[in-house]
Amino acid sequence: MALGLVLTLAAGWWWFAASRGSRQEAGLDVLLITLDTLRADSLGSYGQAPSPTPWMDRLAAAGRRFTTAHAHNVVTLPSHANILAGRHPWDHGVRDNSGFVFPSGTDTLATILKARGYRTGAFVSAFPLDSRFGLDRGFDVYEDSFVDATARPAFLEQERRGADTVALARRWLEADRTRPSFCWVHLYEPHYPYEPPPGTPPQASPYLGEVAATDAALEPLLRPLLDAGRSGRTLVVLTSDHGEALGDHGEATHGLFAYEPVLKVPLMLFAPRLFGPGVETAPARHVDLLPTILDAVAVPVPAGLPGRPLLATAAAPDQVTYFEALSASLNRGWAPLRGIIQRGTKYIDLPLPELYDLPADPREERNLAEAQARRADDLFKALSAFSAADRGPQRGEVSAETLERLRGLGYVSSSGDRSKVRYTAEDDPKRLIALDTMLQDVLARYQAGDLPGALAVNRDLVRARPGMALSWMQLAHLEREAGNLTGGIDALGKALALVPSDAQTASLLAAYLTESGRAADALAVLAPFAVREPADIQVLTTYALALGRAGRFDDAQGALGRARRADPTNATVLVHEGTLHVMAGNRAAAKAAFAAALTQNPSLTRAHSSLGVLAAEDGQMEEAAAHWRQAIALDPREAGKLLPLAGVLMQKGRRAEARACLELFVSTASPALFAADIQRAREWLARP
Repeated sequence: MALGLVLTLAAGWWWFAASRGSRQEAGLDVLLITLDTLRADSLGSYGQAPSPTPWMDRLAAAGRRFTTAHAHNVVTLPSHANILAGRHPWDHGVRDNSGFVFPSGTDTLATILKARGYRTGAFVSAFPLDSRFGLDRGFDVYEDSFVDATARPAFLEQERRGADTVALARRWLEADRTRPSFCWVHLYEPHYPYEPPPGTPPQASPYLGEVAATDAALEPLLRPLLDAGRSGRTLVVLTSDHGEALGDHGEATHGLFAYEPVLKVPLMLFAPRLFGPGVETAPARHVDLLPTILDAVAVPVPAGLPGRPLLATAAAPDQVTYFEALSASLNRGWAPLRGIIQRGTKYIDLPLPELYDLPADPREERNLAEAQARRADDLFKALSAFSAADRGPQRGEVSAETLERLRGLGYVSSSGDRSKVRYTAEDDPKRLIALDTMLQDVLARYQAGDLPGALAVNRDLVRARPGMALSWMQLAHLEREAGNLTGGIDALGKALALVPSDAQTASLLAAYLTESGRAADALAVLAPFAVREPADIQVLTTYALALGRAGRFDDAQGALGRARRADPTNATVLVHEGTLHVMAGNRAAAKAAFAAALTQNPSLTRAHSSLGVLAAEDGQMEEAAAHWRQAIALDPREAGKLLPLAGVLMQKGRRAEARACLELFVSTASPALFAADIQRAREWLARP
């Protein structure tokens, strides 16, 4: 590769194509639709037959469809950061779903368009895009209230039905047509587990069933825009954050590799008043979307960004697409994956490097790295131009004091810092994919109700590869659920030793320690993380509960005050405040806090169940039953809390209230979740 090209790559402004003469129109509405985990080839317009996506196919046919579009990351949060900021991941610093926050000083589509007078609203459907991760800045409305509403399911994320998210977005769009709007809608359906909703037309696989459900959810958004045609005043941009492997190269879902089923994304633009239909074969990337949108609505594109307006400029012949997959390195201790695509040739930089000719080998079955060593070396040098600006993933600075504090508690060893690890072929994800199969087996067994089997496989896994923090965290959950809280604490300690800077691991360990009666140890673990900026909501709430267990209620409320200031929309903080009041014996203040939480988010299950407990303890069974019924309707798992409540009432000699709790449990609990418990409750109720 010519030295001049490498230098222009490093400079970050590499395209020189002449204008293609696309139209612009100030004040157009902008609708950005991002679909989680959607493979390009799962759409009818990209070759899937029969098509599960009639509405997206109509959009593609009426607009511009890009056949060679790629993401830069293969997980949700960093990929959306790339889209909204128009920057590469090392530039904004978000490299994984966990442990990273989008920087407050970096502009996005929302901040730029809001400054131009746009209304801005975001409607997201999964926890990785919760406002705590920083993508909410610049949005007048950032709708993520479902995260507060229910507890996180084991090994999965909180999510909202796509149809519900679309309904919220439509309501917001229709509320004010006096100003142009920028609306971002994110749907999560194609993500694992693949469970198409009832009524979804039969498809060839459950994954395609989820894709069909996604398309159906989009109909209320897309139909009026498609029907409006040239009279419409909305620019629609539709893409996915990444695809899904579905077993390709041995990968079950996504996040480990960057082969085409995961890295290649659908991309379509629709604005008939600006441009006609067509198919674009030139390479396109997520960093191109911000300049494309701004250029179309006649807003100046900030200088120094790496992308190009897709409708206004042609791709340079040597355009480069950068990509990375760092989750396995950050969470499992595997080798980090980075690479580039240029002129249809894909280079993957790993201890065992890979080189593919994508036009000739679209399934990436023939690794040419040895046969075309010179070409591989040229692309490695081009990749190095990007890497020169990359400081590497920064999950949070770990001070010497923090390490010493954690080491003193036995949770970090001198080998805990993996930042200077030299990776070998034994760390290459291709050599370790069997371990991912074991991780998937753990999940499958757990979801099937086989807790002993899941534990056995997970224990084999940590013996086979003790440097995988993720498997220790999974083991901790399983041990705790099996009644071995001490084993869960030990597993989390080993996880934290591997990733001492990870606030999520520290927070979970502190929660387990508090649960075991070791609040002082929990505070010692979390103290270094609780003073970090920006504030971490999970850390601060866990820290507050540990302070409460230690009897330091004023300090606990102070920690929650910081959490509220960091995220005023997070109603869960009010639930924690109510819990602290219960611990302090102030029931009136607790009820007020839980009620305030419901005022902020009426779907908050924990607030309903907490008020149900307090009402039952006060003998107000009708009020208690009303709250419990709402909690269970929102989250069927909440029914399980009625059993220990009945036990407490029984111990207090309040048999009538205990009986009422058990009757409510039998009438509302899901047989699929609580069959054995329901039978035992019925047997007790049948006694004289």
